[in-house]
Amino acid sequence: MVQTVSAGACSKVCAPLSIPYFYPSDSLVPASTPPAMYHVPANFVRLTVFISSQIVILAFGYGFLIAVAYLQYLAPTDPVCELMRGYPGELTMLVTLIATVLSVTSATSVFLLLSPSDCSVRCNFSTSFFTLSVKEALRHRMWKPISLIHLSTGVALAQGSHILKRRYIGLTLFTLFVFGVLRLLTAGWTTLLTPNYFVWPVQLNGSELDITGSAFSALLREQFQANGLTDIQDNAFEILDIGGMLSGVAATGFTFGLPGTFNFNGARYNISTSTSSPSIHSKLFRDTAQLDGIVPTIEEFSGSDGVPDANGTRLGFSGGNVTVNTRTIPGSHPSVPIPQGFSRNYSMLQQGLTANVSCQAIDSSQTQYLWDTNNSHVIYTNPAASNNSITGLRLWNISANCGANTLTSYEYVTMVDANGNASSLGSGFLPSVPSKYARLESLTESVPIAIFTQGFYKYQFLKASVCEVVPLLTTVRANYSDDKISSEVISSTLFQPENVALLSFIAGVARFQSINSQGLLGSTIGDTLYSIYSSTTVGSINDRLNDTQVYSELEDYWRGFVEFSATFLRSGFMAVGSFPNDDIPNNLSSQVNGTMFVSTIGWTRWAKQSPTYLLATVPLTIITILTFTCALYSILEAWKERHGYGGHHRTTFDVSNTLHLIMACAADAGKLVLADFDKNGIKQNEAAMVRLDESEPGKPSTKKFVSEPPVGSPDFWNAELKGGE
Repeated sequence: MVQTVSAGACSKVCAPLSIPYFYPSDSLVPASTPPAMYHVPANFVRLTVFISSQIVILAFGYGFLIAVAYLQYLAPTDPVCELMRGYPGELTMLVTLIATVLSVTSATSVFLLLSPSDCSVRCNFSTSFFTLSVKEALRHRMWKPISLIHLSTGVALAQGSHILKRRYIGLTLFTLFVFGVLRLLTAGWTTLLTPNYFVWPVQLNGSELDITGSAFSALLREQFQANGLTDIQDNAFEILDIGGMLSGVAATGFTFGLPGTFNFNGARYNISTSTSSPSIHSKLFRDTAQLDGIVPTIEEFSGSDGVPDANGTRLGFSGGNVTVNTRTIPGSHPSVPIPQGFSRNYSMLQQGLTANVSCQAIDSSQTQYLWDTNNSHVIYTNPAASNNSITGLRLWNISANCGANTLTSYEYVTMVDANGNASSLGSGFLPSVPSKYARLESLTESVPIAIFTQGFYKYQFLKASVCEVVPLLTTVRANYSDDKISSEVISSTLFQPENVALLSFIAGVARFQSINSQGLLGSTIGDTLYSIYSSTTVGSINDRLNDTQVYSELEDYWRGFVEFSATFLRSGFMAVGSFPNDDIPNNLSSQVNGTMFVSTIGWTRWAKQSPTYLLATVPLTIITILTFTCALYSILEAWKERHGYGGHHRTTFDVSNTLHLIMACAADAGKLVLADFDKNGIKQNEAAMVRLDESEPGKPSTKKFVSEPPVGSPDFWNAELKGGE
């Protein structure tokens, strides 16, 4: 049955709008007055504003994206960064507010105020760029026949909503897609504009003292002669003082998990984090504590700022400011300032020095090493001495021969009782004798430094042993962070003939440490081994002796001492005043390079694996394309109407305004013929064709829907699915 639908029934196809719109009356403009040829239609101005505004928003989004991609790193000034870090909640609120405003401007609501020049009426309306462009396009489309389902779809889009019709799956999916894109606008803007914590890498380069070349070897020999040290074997240095011993102690403790932080000249070396690359000299290295013989190349970590006196540099160094010559390399965008950031860490490739140390017991049947500790005698006794006085002294003559047919002998004095015996619990004797396989002048890759040692009395857990020390020149990656310096070996090479003077220095300080570490009642080296082992194991050291761990301690001790000797040497020759104008000559300098990592907040170019920023602009791009399409369609239709194609139509009809739709349905009742509300009637009405008819110019303004004969055949957009709505 076919009947006339009432104004209330027409609302079935019209989605309601919660905010009513008010437009000026058409009667205010004389209908009989044709528009002047130079007059620009108000809707053209409006659509131009839509397109221009959308272009501005799109340009802002992509401009920001391109700026970040071009600059790679973008950070506000340091005061702004501090505010962002100090007020994270307020930052989130502000970014969300800006993202919401941009999203709303693109797809939710914006006020436009237009003042047409041909009338005194101000058209004030509130809508969005996208939804308003849909309204304009749909208004022009309704002057031609359109099905009610397509009209209902257009009304839903004009209101930022969607339809759910199983019979019209294409229209349903399209409206759901647009609806979802509109909802993603805020999320996209938020993702694009939210700053994140990131690390800004800045390349560095500079120079430091090169101790590996022949130029430094010649300079070091000059220093030996200037200080009267012509024979390093017989004249050990007394300039390392207690620093070398402390370095060895710190390195030894790491074997048993003790903290490995070592301070020297105001700089802190976190040797407990030092590791070596397993792919390089894996036979020589293992995961042990290392100072790596480096000197700070970063000003903030250089330590003491004191100025050494005239005799306080080079081999006479006793502390002071070390010259640092490291600078930033201008990047591809030098005009972009590098922020100070919240913190700065550094990773530098620079020279180092370490040693492969291997300790083992001396087999009595072997002939390579000769070790004699039997030559000792009492040189002083005083049976009447009090408990706090010396009752006796024993002189030891310790000799070693490591195969070079050169006997090396050291003399030690220890305290004994009146009978010439020492206490096995309170006294300790641990002699150490550095030797060599061959003369330094005939240095080859197979020549290490051999250090013979053996424990007596409370150190008797250490058998007669030999430690082979092979010094290595290294390239290390030094990491500067948290006020500490740590390092890892990248590559290493054995000493060459031009490094004879450097090897002499290392051998000399090893001899100095060996002799001076032993006192009347104990040895620094022995006490280190004893205390660390005892404090990290259960029971007596003699009852639960682990030779592997003891030798590991001893190896770390000598390795730490050798590495410290190189750090000391570099510091002395790089101290302020060591060279004229503190400028290291080119033949004595080695290049260093690395990266400064500035921790800050801002925006960075996305990774190839995660183009988050690029995806964030997709919703804005889609909405802009849809807005352009609708606006250009409206402009084309307006141009046709302007030139007499299709007649002239007034602009006071708003398809998203429920009142306007009801008025158009109710006008001239009887001309719009629709089916009833039963199932078949609704299906017929959805396919029914209607057209918005308008009164002729010069007559009272009326608009009404009139029925049109059906045209065409179902397509994807209105294809029906059997079995439901």
